[in-house]
Amino acid sequence: MSRLLKRILFVSAVFAFLASLFVLFIYLIPKPPVGEVEFALASLQEASKSKAQRYSKKQYAEAKALYDSAMAHWNIQNEKFILFRDYEKVKSFSKKSADIAKKASKSSTKRSKNLVIVVKEKIESLNSLIVNVNKLFNLLPLPSEVRNNISNGRMLLRESELDFEKGEYLKAETKINKAEDLLLSSYKRTFDDLEEYFSSQPYWKKMVNSTIENTKKNQSTAIIVDKFARKLYIYQSGVKKYTYDAEFGKNWMGRKRLKGDKATPEGIYLVKTRIPSNKTKYFRALLLNYPNAEDIERFNKDKAAGRLPRNAHIGNLIEIHGDGGKGTDWTDGCVALHDSDMLKVYNLIQVGTPVVIVGSILDFNSIASNYNLKKIPRS
Repeated sequence: MSRLLKRILFVSAVFAFLASLFVLFIYLIPKPPVGEVEFALASLQEASKSKAQRYSKKQYAEAKALYDSAMAHWNIQNEKFILFRDYEKVKSFSKKSADIAKKASKSSTKRSKNLVIVVKEKIESLNSLIVNVNKLFNLLPLPSEVRNNISNGRMLLRESELDFEKGEYLKAETKINKAEDLLLSSYKRTFDDLEEYFSSQPYWKKMVNSTIENTKKNQSTAIIVDKFARKLYIYQSGVKKYTYDAEFGKNWMGRKRLKGDKATPEGIYLVKTRIPSNKTKYFRALLLNYPNAEDIERFNKDKAAGRLPRNAHIGNLIEIHGDGGKGTDWTDGCVALHDSDMLKVYNLIQVGTPVVIVGSILDFNSIASNYNLKKIPRS
């Protein structure tokens, strides 16, 4: 074998050996988990599209933290000598990040759909409540706190509807929950107060029935005032002959207890004086004998028991008078009629005519049915 051939074989062998070493070197270089990292990133992006930052905050934050850890470890390994790099933690963090991001995306989509249903149902329920009780809320002399809560509840309900239409379901949920608290608590308080007020209905019914029976027996006339119905009725000989709209003191729901409380009294009274137009600023008036003996006795007991201020006075000058028709309760406790109605009543009624003023002729169950009222159970 010639020397040249030997040299060629030697060089070839060296190159083959070096090539083998190079291949081995390439094979031994740790491969970064590019696929796993890219999959984790894609999973995070998918979760973000499903708004996991809002609906699955904890899971999304955990997946993001794991992805950030994977990237941080990747950078650390890249600073090492190529053969000493170890990407197992990068791979592990990426896999965990992708798994949790997928769960966040799924739970976010589910929660979003459930939230849409829940918020929509609450919006519809509260709107239905408002429609049903709006007339009642406007009718009753509600405390200022309750009126403010109703006003704020309605405002939050409207804002929740607007957020819902924009797809801002979490904002809508926050506002509808606040609206629900305000409106339901106001409704419950109003319902309970009304139910308590109507505990006197058997007494009212007894007064009304007795008075009607007396007009029938004596062939006489009587006035019956129903505060809740906002009506004044004239009965003659046991028959209801006339019906007129009436307005009262702004705190009409309850007995009159003292002067200045702007409550319209309840009980059996008599027309004491007929006041012509030149003696009253309210067109014409029928002065009642308020306070009667029962009113005076109750007032003295309440004052003695400390339920009324020591300097309280019982009040007087309760009338049925004109200047009504304002569409609201505005008197200091009197019963106000439209002038045209007052003229008819004035011409019909004489001194000594019984006047029965009650909270309601109907019982509470009838009122609740008419206004679609239902008691809210205690939470």
